[in-house]
Formats: sequence, C-alpha cells, structure tokens
Amino acid sequence: MAIYLDYAASTPFDRDILSAVFESTDTYGNPSSTHKLGKEAKSMLETNRAKIAKYINASPQEIIITSGATEANNLAIKGIVNQHDRPHVITTNVEHSSVKSTYELLESQCDVTYLQVKENGRIDIEDLKHALREDTVLVSIILINNETGVIQPVYEIAEVLKDRDTLLHLDAVQSFGHVDVDVEALGADLLSLSAHKIYGPKGVGILYCKKNTKLNSLITGGLHEAGRRAGTENNMWTGAMALAMEKVVENKTERNIKEMQLKELFLNELQVNAIPFDVNGDVNHASPHILNVYFPWVDVQVLLTALDLRDVYISGGSACNSGSVKPSHVITAMYDDARASHSVRFSFSYLNTEEEIKETVKVLKSIYESLKATA
Repeated sequence: MAIYLDYAASTPFDRDILSAVFESTDTYGNPSSTHKLGKEAKSMLETNRAKIAKYINASPQEIIITSGATEANNLAIKGIVNQHDRPHVITTNVEHSSVKSTYELLESQCDVTYLQVKENGRIDIEDLKHALREDTVLVSIILINNETGVIQPVYEIAEVLKDRDTLLHLDAVQSFGHVDVDVEALGADLLSLSAHKIYGPKGVGILYCKKNTKLNSLITGGLHEAGRRAGTENNMWTGAMALAMEKVVENKTERNIKEMQLKELFLNELQVNAIPFDVNGDVNHASPHILNVYFPWVDVQVLLTALDLRDVYISGGSACNSGSVKPSHVITAMYDDARASHSVRFSFSYLNTEEEIKETVKVLKSIYESLKATA
C-alpha cells in the first residue's frame, strides 16, 4: 500500500468540497462586470471573502485573494519595501523559500537583517530587540516552520513591535488548523495562507492586510481586490478555500489530537525498533503534524529513494526546493550541513492510520538493517 506522509507539502483536495463548489460553475460571470451575471458572481465572491475573513478574525475588506501563498508572501514583502527608499527589514534564516528568496532579491534596495535561530529552531527575542532600528519597516516571521514544525514566539514578537511603526508579516501557511490563527490576537499586519495545505485546491491563497496598511500592487491591470492585486478572481477556488477553512475549524481539535497521537506513535516505534535517530527542533514548541528527524546512518537522498521504492512518501525538506541537491537551509541554520544531509521530514494527517505509521517504521528498520549489513 502507498503511504503518504508529506502533508506539509500538500494535502488531497477534499472531494466533498470539490462537489460542493462544482455547482458554482453556473455562476460564471466576471465579478467586475456590471450586468446581472457579474453581480451574482460578485456577490458570491464577497460571501466567500467574508467567510475566509471570519475564520481569522478579520474584516472582509482586509482579505486579498491571491494565486497562493508564494504570491501572498511576495505581495506582503515587496508591497511594503517598494514604498520606501532603502528601508531596513528583519526576517530569520529559517524562512520558507518564498520569503527567503524574496528578501535575497531585495538586498540591493533594502537592508535585510536575518535573525539566527537557536538549535531549537526558535529566535531569541533579545536578538529581535537589538536588531530593530528607527527605519525598520517590516518584520517577516514564519509562524510554524514548514520543515521542522517549530512554532516561533509570535506573541512575544508582536509585543515588541506593538508601539512601533514596524509592520509584522506572518507566513501562517502551515498554521491554520494547527494553532489559533487570529490576526488580532497575533498582532499581525500581514498574514499569508494557502488552500492546498488545508485540503483545498492548489492555485488559491490569501493575504490578510490590516485596515489602513498601504500596500503597493505587484501586478498591474484592473482595480481588482481594491487595487491591490490586478486580475479576475478565481471565484470557484475562493469558495473552495472558504469551505476548507470551515471544515478545518469544525474539526480542529480532533484532527490535532489524532496527528499528535500518530507523531508520538511514530517516535515510540522508532525507539522500540532501536533505529538510531534524533528529533530536529523544539518538541515542546511544535505543531502536531510536522516532525523532522535526523538519521545519522543514512544520507537524505538515499533514504528518500529507498522509501519511494517501497511506496512511502516523505520529504527531505520544503517541497518548493525538492529539486535541490543542497542540504536544507533550515536544518543547516539550526545545526550544520552534515546534520542537514541526514535529516528528513515526516508530516502527518488525520487521514493517516496507526497501521501506516507502524508499516513506515518497519520499512525504515529494513533499510537500516540493510545498510548496516553492507557497511
């Protein structure tokens, strides 16, 4: 049987959601059109926008529909930086590639401070305080790390920034459904989400942009999304994202309990089977659905290939960097290249079973014994 343990990369599109939104194909007008069909489409779009806003405690006017989280992160960062003449910005050295690469690209037009995380994967609040300058316009932080599941001290970060003219941008892509994503409580000015991480479709996401926060558009064209993102909105997929968020909220507690039980079972099975391993990151400040494991006895690519041949699907890190042969920049930042070269990510779902977890460890045991015999 195929065992999928890469839910942090993408989740299956919930078929009930797909069936529900399929009916919306009858509402095919352009939401910007002034005729009846256009007005019907506009009404549907705004209803879905309001639902999305409700689930993160925002107002509908603060929700910008995008093609996904990568666009949302780019819009958040470039939309702020491009308003200023060489501003100072702060991020970390463990961000998702959509944030990391964006800041690297912008280094020619802004001063970027990359906060170094500790071995547990979290930043030190004192480092943030020392890094802040009078011209710091933006701080970008990943709420739950996509490779380790480590949760950053976002409430403390927001507390530091609350009396400053510095905006807080949170990449919350791995967070919705696993921790409370309340933009007001989090102190977020900008926040990114993606539908395909929560059993919705690929190709749609949102950027929350706090009221009165000026944002330069990345894409020029019409005045869609209140002039902040040109292009006709994907009404059907926006509705699917709203439904996905609704289902996640309704089932959050039981899903998180199931995922934590699976994670604990996996770790226990590794110990029982005497497979050498260590966990990367702070297990006391981590999401239940992501686990990054260091296996000192095998190279990442060797293990990924061996598991793939046995129909067990995991990741060596971010799916957005799956084609890269470089060690994970996240694990390297926490430890070193050597550890990163022997670390992989398992990400769980309420859809997984205990049998799948036990079978995965059984396969790992087989690979370990085989490599040990040939060493």
